[in-house]
Amino acid sequence: MEERTENTAEVKEVIQAANAHPEKKNKRKGRKKTVKRIIWTLVILLVVGIAGWSVASKLQADYRITYDPYTATTGSISNSLSFTGSMQLVNSANYTASADSKVREVYVSTGDTVQQGDKLIRLSNGETIEAEFAGTVSSVDVEKGDEVKNGDSLMTVADFDHMKVSVRVGESNIGQVSEGQKCQVTVSSAGATFDATIDSIDHVSYTGNNVAYYTGVVNVDTSGTDNIWPGMQATVTVPLEEAKDVTVLKMDALSTARDNTSYVYKENEKGEMEEVAVTIGVSNGNYVEIKDGIASGETVYKVAEKVEEQTGIAALFSGLFTNTQVNRSTRGSSQSGGMPDFSSMSGGGMPDFSSMPSGGSFSGGSGSGGGSSRPSGSRGQ
Repeated sequence: MEERTENTAEVKEVIQAANAHPEKKNKRKGRKKTVKRIIWTLVILLVVGIAGWSVASKLQADYRITYDPYTATTGSISNSLSFTGSMQLVNSANYTASADSKVREVYVSTGDTVQQGDKLIRLSNGETIEAEFAGTVSSVDVEKGDEVKNGDSLMTVADFDHMKVSVRVGESNIGQVSEGQKCQVTVSSAGATFDATIDSIDHVSYTGNNVAYYTGVVNVDTSGTDNIWPGMQATVTVPLEEAKDVTVLKMDALSTARDNTSYVYKENEKGEMEEVAVTIGVSNGNYVEIKDGIASGETVYKVAEKVEEQTGIAALFSGLFTNTQVNRSTRGSSQSGGMPDFSSMSGGGMPDFSSMPSGGSFSGGSGSGGGSSRPSGSRGQ
């Protein structure tokens, strides 16, 4: 009994000792909670930091703006319409026998030049055939003494000094051409160019590829040039506008506002890009005349990389992460104005104006055309 009492007393002493310092136990628990809070706070900050870095990197990439440079220069610029066709004879005659007969006399040979009214051939039935116009004997098909029947070919005379080009003019260009309008005819294969005028326009249309076309005829005096033959391809160029000794800029440098006005970017003293409105004039589709806003020799810029539009949080922070990059112009750059490189120019194509200095000339044209071939004889030598 005494032993049980002693054990009970010992337990009570242990309990009392355990409860004697409750504040120490609470402090230990508090420290553990604080450590856990610190650890969780660090983990959350780390996660938020990584996420924020990712968002910032994406915003910076999305809002990087790259500018390409273009340099204005001084030169002349023109535009024109261009049509293609083929050289055709205006006057050509094939003489035939009017009845069965015999050839009594042949007065000319192939290649001879004849005038209107000159004798060409005489038949046994008393008929003498004379030249209807001035030209060249293209072929002689009979000899003296030959028997011929009604309708047989005797000879052909053609006028190679006065030819024409028929071109088709599309409905979008017909309002820009007219009879009597000056033009140039170029026969590339012969290396020849002729000043000419539009002789006539047939306003009765025909349709091809859902487009209305009209026929224009250009007469060409080729008397001063040899080796121009029917069927040769020709280009008819009709000049429209021209501006000389003006400020010229590549059209790629221009940006268009909502009101259809044009502007470029200029770099200010702080290295920032500012919009500058420009007034444009004559354009050939590749280069354009600048009337106001840019001086010759100035370098302007255009956005090369499209800026993506952002919404929500991205839009809110986009200004903080916008990054700009300028592709500085280098000598011979394709953006800067300069002397045209004619090495790549062929036919009626446009030259590569890869590096044009001041004083250059810019021309361009557009249009389409074609001409039907006509029967022709061989030109005499």
